[in-house]
This record gives sequence, C-alpha cells and structure tokens, in this order.
Amino acid sequence: MDYIEPCCCFDSSAYRGIPDAEPCRNPIDVPAVIRELDALYNAGRERDALALLEQWRDTARSRGDWRGELSMLSELLGYHRRDGDREKAMAAVNGALDLIRIHRMGATVSGATVLINAATTLKAFGRAKESLPIFEHCARVYADNLDPTDYRFAGLYNNMGLSYEDEGDYLQAERSFRLALNVIAHSRNPENELAVTCCNLAELYDRQDPEDPRIGEYMEMAWEYLNAESLPHNGYHAFTISKCAPSFDYFGYFLYAKELKERAEQIYAGT
Repeated sequence: MDYIEPCCCFDSSAYRGIPDAEPCRNPIDVPAVIRELDALYNAGRERDALALLEQWRDTARSRGDWRGELSMLSELLGYHRRDGDREKAMAAVNGALDLIRIHRMGATVSGATVLINAATTLKAFGRAKESLPIFEHCARVYADNLDPTDYRFAGLYNNMGLSYEDEGDYLQAERSFRLALNVIAHSRNPENELAVTCCNLAELYDRQDPEDPRIGEYMEMAWEYLNAESLPHNGYHAFTISKCAPSFDYFGYFLYAKELKERAEQIYAGT
C-alpha cells in the first residue's frame, strides 16, 4: 500500500501541495542583488554578473534561505540560456525543480514563474517535449490566480508557443503567439514584447512556407515596434534587440539588424 508508481520527473502533479511558509531567519537581500545584477547587465559585464549570482546562490544555501537560492537559480537559468552552457543550465533547472517540489511551491504564481523559466531553458537546449507539460501546468496555475490580461501570461504564451513549434504543432504554436499578442496589447509600454512576438510569428510562418507574405508583414511590424518614439533605450530594450536581431538577419533585413546591434552596443556602453 505504500508503493508509489514511478513517474516522469516533469509530471506536473509533482508540483501540487501546500507551500512551505517557514521563514528564513537570515535571508539574503534579493532586491539588492537584483539591482546590482541589473547594473552589471546594463554595463555589459556578463562574467561579473555570473560571479555575483553564483556567490549569492552559495550564500543563500549556506544560510538555509531556500527562497533566496531559488531566486538566484531563476536568474542563472536566464544567464545560461544566453551563454549556452548546457551543463550549468541543466544543473540550474534541476536545482530549481527540486526546491519547488520540496517546498511545494508549484501551485503558486511565484513558483509557476520559476517553472516557466526552467521550461524555457529546457526548450532552449533541445528538450521542448519535456517543457510542454510544465508550461501547461503553469497555464493552469496562472489561470487560477491571475487576471487574464496580466502581462505574465505573455511570457508564458510566447515560450510555450516556441516549444509547440519545435514539436511541429504549428496550430498550437500560432494560437499561443496570438494569445500573447492579445495580453501584451493590454500592458503599458508593450513595444518590446510585441516586437519579439512578431518575430516569433514570422519564424513560425517561415517553417511552414518560406514564401508566406505574412513573414515580411510581421518583420516590418517588429521593426516599427522597436523604433517606437515612446520606447526607452535601456538595458531591457538592448536585451530585446538580442532576441530580435537574429530574425532580421535570417530574413535578409541586414541594415535593420546592423542598426539594432549598434543601438544595443551604445546602450551597453552607456552612451
């Protein structure tokens, strides 16, 4: 009667339960770490950012501050998606999933947000099939707890759409991207996110038919969004450029791509 059938480690049922509310007596100052991290990113000091994250993850663990450790792991997931270090990325995925299971955070919005980050990392390293049950679980958690126009749905839908696309389910991928567009339209200063989603749609249509006229339409829309007068040229905009510029290069918009890359370099140089 005590036997439990083994299940896939990505089975979303593993994330249910009552969250651990036990406070840590000596937590790390996560907001202060994030401010320092943002400053390093804005200055283009990527290696220093990694050292900062690893240092504070170790500090949080030594203090028994699992919430702080989970925050640092979530940041490391994004970092290693960019630097392509598969081994460290998967270690961060496994560390984050373990903490979420142990402390029963998977049915909370904060836990689901980290799960989305982990699933996105799985997809980035060729494991889209394993990411989809996690994305679908997170969609249920968000639906239970957030307003349908909450901006967090946009990131969920965009990343879920990319996983569906990798798995060849183009209908669901397009549906996810269009859901993302609908959510983004309700947010403030939506241009960065709209540009990313337009690039996603253009690449989706290219996979199905390289002659699809919608490819050009969505790339031109992405360019317009990235050049909106109200759009601040800050670190987040530079990060958005890093996601969109490869699409402009791929589709032959070389001058657009060149201008965007130069803009990002100027942002990082502080000019």
